[in-house]
Amino acid sequence: MTTRLARMARSAALLLVLASPPSSARAQGPSPSRSDAAIAKALAYLQRSQKADGGWDAGFGRATSTTSLAVMAFLAAGHVPGRPGPYRDAIDRGIDYVLDHQKPNGMLVSNTSHGPMYCHGISTLMLAEVVGMIPDPEAADRARAALAKAVALILKAQDAPGKGERNAGGWRYQPTSSDSDLSVSGWQVMALRAAKTAGCAVPSGHIDRAVGYLKKCAAPGGGFGYQPGGGANNPRTGTGILALEICGDHLSAEAMAGAEYLLKHPPRWGSEYFFYEVYYCPQALFQVGDRYFDAYYPPLVAILLSHQDPDGSWLSGDGNDRSGGRVYCTATAVLALAVEYRYLPIYQR
Repeated sequence: MTTRLARMARSAALLLVLASPPSSARAQGPSPSRSDAAIAKALAYLQRSQKADGGWDAGFGRATSTTSLAVMAFLAAGHVPGRPGPYRDAIDRGIDYVLDHQKPNGMLVSNTSHGPMYCHGISTLMLAEVVGMIPDPEAADRARAALAKAVALILKAQDAPGKGERNAGGWRYQPTSSDSDLSVSGWQVMALRAAKTAGCAVPSGHIDRAVGYLKKCAAPGGGFGYQPGGGANNPRTGTGILALEICGDHLSAEAMAGAEYLLKHPPRWGSEYFFYEVYYCPQALFQVGDRYFDAYYPPLVAILLSHQDPDGSWLSGDGNDRSGGRVYCTATAVLALAVEYRYLPIYQR
């Protein structure tokens, strides 16, 4: 009973926040009305592109990862599951799609052209963000049970045998992988941190080992590489900074060197993995402080606003991003434009 009352209190508090208008404290740059209009057009596009089974397509077919990013885009703009509103049906069906595709081992995946841990981490993050918002007790319990199984898989995968010192603490494509990389690890860390906030048991030792791996990926000259010893770029650097920050390792030397790296490498349309950068870098710099966020974010918003297609979607000029499809690009763009709304729990500073 105590757990149920606590859950209801958290949900009620969140709904009060979602009922309020977005914060007026924005960085200097394009006017809020232009960003708001772009988000509205993008959400309408996402609603139109949802499939009959409730999922959304990636470039390689229907995927829990793309579906989860689309659901989070609606949440980030202030729309919630199970409540009256223009996107209620889209959100609810998207959540159900992800839940319907959980495997017996806890894996949340329906289709993947790469490693399933990418899809799993993104989908676990979405469930962790949404469990406290679902008003129907039965539906909330279903989501919470699925989240617990998903978290258990992430924790088990971190301890897969054979990783060795170089890869210890991280994750890679498969739950049994003996190596690790920053990209897959970033999604698992995001999922674990959100799940812990939602009330799941996440032992501190797992977070500590993740921090250790993230720091091994820090590049000597600033920024973060794909694996220890690798060269830095913007998407990896945003991933490393944000993952360290949400793990509680605030303003570490590695994160601050990464923030300085991003000041020297402003966002550029068509750059490699641009929409991966779009997702991670604004959140990362929002966490480390206004000096970095205010320098980086307005140029990024200007790029996004100038490259939105008439139908409300985005499609990257980079081939890697294009392989993810329009829904992926559009959902991550909305998540970037909505950072300052601070509606999603993971966006809190």
